Amino acid sequence: MIREDLRNVAIIAHVDHGKTTLVNQMMAQGGMFRENQQVQDRVMDSNDLERERGITILAKNTSAHYNGVKINIVDTPGHADFSGEVERVLKMVNGALILVDAAEGPLPQTRFVMQKALQLGLKLIIVINKVDRPDARIDEVVEEMQLLMMDLDATDEQLESPIVYCCGRQGTASLTPDKQEENLNPLFDTILETIPAMDMNVDGAGQLLVSCIDYNEFVGRIGIGRIERGVIRANEPVSVCNFNEPKVRTNCRIVNLYQIEGLERVPVESAKAGDIVVFSGIEVNIGDTVCAPNAIEPVQFVQIEEPTVEMTFSVNDSPFAGKDGKFVTTRQLRDRLYKELLRDVSLRVNDTDYADSFRVCGRGEMHLSILIETMRREGYEFQVSTPKVLYRDIDGVRHEPVERFVADVPEDMTGPVFSAMGNRKGTLLQMTAIGNRMRLEFLVPSRGLFGYKSEFLTDTKGQGIMNTVFFEYEPYKGDMQRRNTGSLVAHETGEAVTYGLFNAQGRGTLFITPGTPVYQGMVVGYTNLSDDINVNVCKTKHLTNTRSSSSDDALTLVPVSKMSLEECLEFIADDELLEVTPKTLRIRKRILDSELRAKARFREKTNK
Repeated sequence: MIREDLRNVAIIAHVDHGKTTLVNQMMAQGGMFRENQQVQDRVMDSNDLERERGITILAKNTSAHYNGVKINIVDTPGHADFSGEVERVLKMVNGALILVDAAEGPLPQTRFVMQKALQLGLKLIIVINKVDRPDARIDEVVEEMQLLMMDLDATDEQLESPIVYCCGRQGTASLTPDKQEENLNPLFDTILETIPAMDMNVDGAGQLLVSCIDYNEFVGRIGIGRIERGVIRANEPVSVCNFNEPKVRTNCRIVNLYQIEGLERVPVESAKAGDIVVFSGIEVNIGDTVCAPNAIEPVQFVQIEEPTVEMTFSVNDSPFAGKDGKFVTTRQLRDRLYKELLRDVSLRVNDTDYADSFRVCGRGEMHLSILIETMRREGYEFQVSTPKVLYRDIDGVRHEPVERFVADVPEDMTGPVFSAMGNRKGTLLQMTAIGNRMRLEFLVPSRGLFGYKSEFLTDTKGQGIMNTVFFEYEPYKGDMQRRNTGSLVAHETGEAVTYGLFNAQGRGTLFITPGTPVYQGMVVGYTNLSDDINVNVCKTKHLTNTRSSSSDDALTLVPVSKMSLEECLEFIADDELLEVTPKTLRIRKRILDSELRAKARFREKTNK
């Protein structure tokens, strides 16, 4: 049966090229909002972190209606660290809109997502977005996209993919770059013409592939996926199996079945092949197949790329442990990390030799930092180690992950980038002039990019834009220095005072202000020297007949450096930990006592 009434489409692109904004307009013009309904920008970014950072973290499902056809739309993340979300949702669709910024053109993640779409044989529509930008270079970007598709070995049919020119914010589109139509009808028409109606077997035994997992405290795990064959009904017995794990066999029953209409999940009694459905009542994992008990045939699931970065999550054991957090025990931390595996197919969690520590592996620093930030907002208190790359032994040779690094910088600021890439074992791929800016592409070991973002912004005076995406594993490039600054370490426990901070600020840059509680071994700043310096920020001035405590008011402190979570993760050295609580982020030494720390450092140097 050919489903002329249905199209399943994914919107994929590099970060910040306008996917979620365009989906907003497609929903509005597809009749998903009432005329008088007030809808916020980027309504699909429902997560607080997504709205704050302006990025999509989790793939979302929605739908729109046009000329009697239901268009299921999957809005996907653009950041490389969440590319696992993109890989798996492509199994639910049979076509994709490849969005490209009319000024920036194709960037690293554009290459990654397009390669995945081409490998799956999806029908593509190239959408040149933000054509209203004053610096738009539409013809050049179209040519760059065609060259990229040729570079990715696209077929002749894929090279002839239609091109639509859009302004997502205004909700307009056209088939020519010169003039925009009044609405998105040209885009909708292109979707119906280009993406074929699915030829599905509706009469066969039911079969549904689980591509996404949601979770609800009331009903538990919620599965999301496309029905591959037959009809799926609520309250009907089914079996759960898995292509990669033949031993998985579970008999159960779907309790609730929903279809997606706009932002709503509408209960239905049944759904047929081609529909994207949401269901509950079954303990399923991503990649499982739900099928009729009399026809247990698992569907092959896409192979997800392995993680490249690892960190150690452990129970907080600092002197301030338990003051802020609601969940602080080993059991609570372990349960939360393993619960995340139900949703995040790119994440790996393993127990370690220590009962209170867990090895967590992900796609990159941002991937893991989002998990950390989510957990601290939920009330968890824990500590994490510095990020480290995952090495592989290939044919007896040690290999490390390498990233494709792309930087857009003003012409007169390329020197610092070349210098930094040289120190980080980077190899120049190409250098292209775009207006009065230069686009530099390098292959750089992943470990060489740890902590580089803040340095890059400083070197380019905030005018540079950098993007990275995993390239491949290559032979180990040799040792490199990760950090060339030392830490200012608190010498005693107490409360920081102006007099103590005034004396300490001459040694380096501080992180804390007067009145901040500190403990021995806590990092309170950094110094440009390579070695750590112990400072006493709790030191007060001795009072005499001629001096009073109020004389401290005359001391002037330099503004402190406040660091975000990502900056903290980039900063911490191998002998340091980041203490994460719902209210604060504290960097500390693994060994808090200064004498024990000095002895450990001496033993380490002696062993070398």
